[in-house]
Amino acid sequence: MDWSQLTTLAWQTRDLAYAPYSQFLVGAAVIDDVGNTFAGCNVENLSFGLTICAERTAIATAIAAGSRKLRAVVVVADTETPISPCGACRQVMAEFGITEIRLCNRREHLDFTLEQLLPRPSAGILNR
Repeated sequence: MDWSQLTTLAWQTRDLAYAPYSQFLVGAAVIDDVGNTFAGCNVENLSFGLTICAERTAIATAIAAGSRKLRAVVVVADTETPISPCGACRQVMAEFGITEIRLCNRREHLDFTLEQLLPRPSAGILNR
């Protein structure tokens, strides 16, 4: 996996985040099974429960463009240590087949498999 293009795209998109309440900007980029890339940023709401994470924005953008099988995601933020996806994002990653995850700050990156971050994801309400 060549992470450089995805990482650059995630950092560029991070700058577009809508975070007027926390000023916590996050960017993400995904790649699908044929090499198309898509990006997303976090979009806050005054009611924090309605905030959309960068990871899910990137995934939704890919799905809206017609992709159905995603391979990898990069998540970036200006934090002391690389941030980690929330549980909801991890489950959405499982839904669309993301297996490789890179978490970055300005100094380092950490690589994980989805299995490491979300052992035994739900098979869904139909148990398939």
